[in-house]
Amino acid sequence: MGRKVPVLANLFPSGDRLMEDFHYAGGVPALMNRIRAHLSLDELTVTGRPWRDELEGRESLDDEVIRPLERPVSANGALAVLRGNLAPEGAVMKASAASPKFLQHRGRAIVFDSPAEMFARCADPALECDESSVLVLRNAGPVGAPGMPEWGGLPIPKKLLALGVRDMVRISDARMSGTHYGSCILHVSPESAVGGPLALVREGDWIEVDVAARRLHLDVPEAELARRRADWTPPPRPYARGFTRLYQEHVTQAHEGCDLDFLQGTAPTPEPVIY
Repeated sequence: MGRKVPVLANLFPSGDRLMEDFHYAGGVPALMNRIRAHLSLDELTVTGRPWRDELEGRESLDDEVIRPLERPVSANGALAVLRGNLAPEGAVMKASAASPKFLQHRGRAIVFDSPAEMFARCADPALECDESSVLVLRNAGPVGAPGMPEWGGLPIPKKLLALGVRDMVRISDARMSGTHYGSCILHVSPESAVGGPLALVREGDWIEVDVAARRLHLDVPEAELARRRADWTPPPRPYARGFTRLYQEHVTQAHEGCDLDFLQGTAPTPEPVIY
């Protein structure tokens, strides 16, 4: 659906307007009316009426904020799910907020194992990097962080900021806010803390991104990856008790929704007995 449905909401970070502008332009109903050809309009809403009736007459009041179909913010959709040997179960990129030149890219990895390491090294003027480098943050997923926090908007190294660089390819098993922008690839699954391929990346490895092909590839021979996998050990988990330990032992991966596995299933819940 991401390939079929264009981006019509001209909102930051994909566009240049704000949520207040969107509200005054007609909001979600006006946007839905614009893409009605992609919607199942006979579904009932909480009002008891189908979407077909709810959207009737809900027109855009500002075509610069909610763009017409023939003049989208982006014709290629907002999100792209990338897969490859670096993300067998997928990774997510907000392609509409990325720099076009990075939608097809090959660069050498700079790897961080924690936010503390990341911030310290990015502030170091001696860090060997350029605009083509690919920043990688791992141990930031559901189990590793724990909790899959909003660490996905990796900072640009200070020495590159001074040169005017404002975007780079950044890859993480974390997530980030919807208002962040840049060429960030997130939700890499399975995550590094459970042995996902992100755990096998070494400094200087070549990483390839091809958004049109929906591909995220670590350019390392399979034999070498197998050797690294055999040498890999899980990072320590300092939580020996309590809810955090329970969470880390039972949370599912990003592509499964970061749910607790014991909450899943279709078994009925018995009614409570009232004495």
